[in-house]
Amino acid sequence: QVQLVESGGGLVQAGGSLRLSCAASGRTDSRYSLGWFRQAPGKQREFVAGITGLGRSTSYADSVKGRFTISRDGAKNTVYLQMNSLKPEDTAIYYCAAGPSFLTPPSMGNSRMYQTWGQGTQVTVSS
Repeated sequence: QVQLVESGGGLVQAGGSLRLSCAASGRTDSRYSLGWFRQAPGKQREFVAGITGLGRSTSYADSVKGRFTISRDGAKNTVYLQMNSLKPEDTAIYYCAAGPSFLTPPSMGNSRMYQTWGQGTQVTVSS
């Protein structure tokens, strides 16, 4: 079983950048896939980005393509979400989640495929 802890959230002005981190502990072999999801007040949780176990494939929601980049550092057991050109609509609690190694980009957006979730980190973008 893997445990996940997110960090790096905060308050930023529109157009700014933040980098979120998701540190894994426990079963830290790199074969699990990692996804970032977010949930804004009054809205359903939505997929943001995902990366496969060895980091060879990534997937992004259309709303963040070209602005967000997901990456992983196997040596540090950490996955990052670099967020640039932030918009007020990016305001949400961001969660990372671990799923099985067989996840591929088409299935990464399905939250039911992930077994372990972090506690979330708040991102607030002011206009």
